[in-house]
Amino acid sequence: MAGDVAGEFLCSICGERHALSLSYSVKAPKPAGEVSAAEQAARVEMTKDQCVIDGSKFYLRGRIPIPVHGLEEPFIWGVWAEVSPKTYLRADAMWKVEGRENEPVFTGYLATEMPVYGNTIDLEVDVQTQRVGRRPHFFVQDPLHPIAVEQREGISLGRVQEIAEMVLHPGRP
Repeated sequence: MAGDVAGEFLCSICGERHALSLSYSVKAPKPAGEVSAAEQAARVEMTKDQCVIDGSKFYLRGRIPIPVHGLEEPFIWGVWAEVSPKTYLRADAMWKVEGRENEPVFTGYLATEMPVYGNTIDLEVDVQTQRVGRRPHFFVQDPLHPIAVEQREGISLGRVQEIAEMVLHPGRP
């Protein structure tokens, strides 16, 4: 996972100073990474924002914005969601059309593992298209899921640091 820097912090796990990021993202949906390197060219069509696997599985890259208490800028998870073929074709047709942010919200299912939150694969999201040049925003539908709670209530800078430590040191307490 890559991220955008927003300062530094002293890591409680390793004792070193790290950049404090307000975003983490993945470059591909999980199913694309499961296709062997030998089959990638034949089975996966991918841009930085769209992915089609075997001509039958369709994915869009988007952002899960989470408000950070005391900051104007949200924390961002850059993730992928699987969408229906019809939805994908519409999103693709509107990709460079001004006013696309007025498109109706549609359903997707997360295709990114986010160990910070447990199992997130196939978690239902509402997808809201943004203005041209901006990735869609994803809103988790299960109101009890930890990501949905954080989207609704926001997080502290301390929580941003906890997330950074989990991403930097996966599998560590």
